Amino acid sequence: MSKILVTGSKGQLGLSLMHAAQGFPNLDFDFKASNELDIANREDLAKVIHQSTYSYCINCAAYTHVEQAEKHPDLAFKINAEGAKNIAELCNDHNVTLIHISTDYVFDGEKEGPYLVDDRPNPINVYGASKLKGEQFIQKIIPNHFIVRTSWLYNKKHGHNFYRTILNKAKAGEELRITDAQKGCPTNSDALANYILNEIVCGERPFGTYHYTDGEPTTWYGFAQQILKENGLEETANLILDRNYRTLARRPRNSVLAAT
Repeated sequence: MSKILVTGSKGQLGLSLMHAAQGFPNLDFDFKASNELDIANREDLAKVIHQSTYSYCINCAAYTHVEQAEKHPDLAFKINAEGAKNIAELCNDHNVTLIHISTDYVFDGEKEGPYLVDDRPNPINVYGASKLKGEQFIQKIIPNHFIVRTSWLYNKKHGHNFYRTILNKAKAGEELRITDAQKGCPTNSDALANYILNEIVCGERPFGTYHYTDGEPTTWYGFAQQILKENGLEETANLILDRNYRTLARRPRNSVLAAT
């Protein structure tokens, strides 16, 4: 029976993996929330990996606050880059296959079509740069790795995400000012969890980098329209297209990933 360490287990993907694990009785999961296991603390991480015989580590732990990363770049790099380096080194030392979750934000958004796995990364914000550095550490340190880039992650039942925010604000009668300046593929964390377990852990994919999304390309405004329509709120919600929406972090204009 393969034993799997899942870091960042209280995040969207971690919770989805916890739910999906029920369908894989042949796998033994060890879920660790970020407050239980800090991947940036190499000593604590080493104790956990030393004490168990893991076959896989699915690294869902990350600093994902794109705006706050601009204000706290040291923290973003500590978790997303140095944390990934720690995991890569320890997994390599103990012959553990690493499955690392990365992001569409490693790209600059200037490409017209979907991004392929071999396209050159060029992040334009701190979050993207920190995640790319984590990828580079992993690629250099551990041959037995999978890097799975995904985009616009959401879940309908748990987590802080765009889907739930739009739905809750619409139900509360709040004004929704949403931009259409960025284009990407919304990805349900439940679908990503099943992809990881079915296609990678239980599949026969070669080591390397993959892109996974399960939605059609759209804008944030278009995604908001879909959410409202799906929940019968399109006629009552106060949805406004805001072309002057400003954020501290620069965002890629196009971050559509070509799924592999």
